[in-house]
Amino acid sequence: MSRVVLPGGTRVPALGIGTWMMGERPAARKEETESVRLGVELGLTLVDTAEMYGEGACETFLGEALAGLRDKVFLVSKVYPHNASRAGVVAACERSLKRLKTDHLDLYLLHWRGGVPLAETIIGFEHLKSQGKIRHWGVSNFDTDDMNELYETPGGEGCAVNQVLYNLTRRGPEYDLLPWLEEQEIPLMAYSPIEQGRIKTSGVLAQIAAKHGAKPFQVALAWVLRSPNNIVIPKASRPEHMRENAGARDIKLDNDDLAALDAAFPPPSRKRSLEML
Repeated sequence: MSRVVLPGGTRVPALGIGTWMMGERPAARKEETESVRLGVELGLTLVDTAEMYGEGACETFLGEALAGLRDKVFLVSKVYPHNASRAGVVAACERSLKRLKTDHLDLYLLHWRGGVPLAETIIGFEHLKSQGKIRHWGVSNFDTDDMNELYETPGGEGCAVNQVLYNLTRRGPEYDLLPWLEEQEIPLMAYSPIEQGRIKTSGVLAQIAAKHGAKPFQVALAWVLRSPNNIVIPKASRPEHMRENAGARDIKLDNDDLAALDAAFPPPSRKRSLEML
């Protein structure tokens, strides 16, 4: 399993598990649980969630789904911007820990920019670290100007990750955000890496998949995984889908593959505002 190094030296799996909208449908709960547990068994041990997902329902689901597996998992959650004051972030984290049935988070992210000054959020994060409630903190949906502002804020250099929307059809971060993160040695965590299953799978993706004996979505995941600075968190609600995601680790795209994908999904030629889902 390829791993990505966080600032400070912690190594995490390059391919993990996203959970947006999991735990919200009782009829799907058993299959979703089986899928998450299989993913951990297959080595996809970074699991991402947020208090926003189902207003805590996803965290509650994971608290049950990961029973007996917590020590194998690098667990990530995110705090709402309106809960990100110095006291609010501490209270929000305590609620998340209770729902997740754990005593700490491995990584805690500010979900997106809000009205609370970054300095307050950082103080809250650092307090949680000092108490052993979180191991690392980071941000989500921060563009380059946001990252610059974060780094100009006292303590901002403690950021471990920036989680953003990034896939073959959403390549805007490549223009200046990805180079900035690479220069600072901060990993990018890519959410919706196959555009929630909406990436066109015919044409070049199908051709490259046939060449590698793979499926088009696996090629799309392998493309995001091509950089050693990227962490990728696709969702898989069904065990067979989870196995397919895990198989993307074995695909090594060559220069011809990458050139063909660039032609079909061109990289940005100018600055674009960071997209969000």
